Amino acid sequence: MSDRNTDSLNKKECDGRFAVPLRGVGVDTETRCHHYQTAKDVIAIKFACCETYYPCFQCHEAIADHEPTQWPRDRCAEPAVLCGSCRTELTVTEYFDAAHQCPHCDSAFNPGCYSHRSRYFERHE
Repeated sequence: MSDRNTDSLNKKECDGRFAVPLRGVGVDTETRCHHYQTAKDVIAIKFACCETYYPCFQCHEAIADHEPTQWPRDRCAEPAVLCGSCRTELTVTEYFDAAHQCPHCDSAFNPGCYSHRSRYFERHE
């Protein structure tokens, strides 16, 4: 993707296809982005710093005008993960307990996202 194309995508406001504030680079209808495009890349994470969902940390880095902030441990009971398949918002606790799939629609989630959860969430017990 050329820089000019990326720049025009980066300047988009929140994606109107979703009921939640969501931004990203080249986001499809199931929240896959330019950076992660496998069948299992169907989640978006809400960043505490801006209360906006992004498909990945690279999308936040490319678009946001601020540093990312991890989702606070004391807010794990609040919705902060979006299943791109069924559009259900999950709490951090639900996401951690989900065993790499949506508890509502059974869509598989990429285990790689879970493995680098420390980028997105404060330590969760």
